[in-house]
Amino acid sequence: MRYLRTAGSVAIRRPRPVDEDEFVAAARRSRDLHHPWLAAPADPAAYAAYLRRIRRRDHAGYLICDRDSGAIAGYVNVNGILMGALRGGYLGYAAFLPYHGTGHASAGVGLVVRHAFDTLGLHRLEANIQPGNEPSRRVVRKLGFRLEGYSPEYLFVDGAWRDHERWAVTAPVPAGG
Repeated sequence: MRYLRTAGSVAIRRPRPVDEDEFVAAARRSRDLHHPWLAAPADPAAYAAYLRRIRRRDHAGYLICDRDSGAIAGYVNVNGILMGALRGGYLGYAAFLPYHGTGHASAGVGLVVRHAFDTLGLHRLEANIQPGNEPSRRVVRKLGFRLEGYSPEYLFVDGAWRDHERWAVTAPVPAGG
């Protein structure tokens, strides 16, 4: 398996059509874990739409994999990528059971953050997290994101406009720059 980046027992790679069965099964298995925070693509049509979306220039998608087994442990998206003066995007991520709470999500998101800064050329990544989603807040805190604010009724999730906290991280400034 060709991975984009690795760290210990975790790796990231791009999703492929052949991952459909495993991804959909993992999303279904993890539905209660993710509710009401997000709804991962849990059927073949939703997975195909997901692949189409992350192939666009303004999106990127990655699978978090367990290096020992090769299993899909979660996924990370960089959405709404803007270049120019902003050079930023919005992160979305989730761990799949049985990898929730094992550190795979934090390591995988960290790998995507480094990839976004080093390879995609982004400067800023934002993660918008619903209050009460403590596992997601732990991930961004661990990775050095800073809490920047609160956005009432920010995103339409699970049938309602949900409040979100805005967390962000910026790329390190190169020496001499």
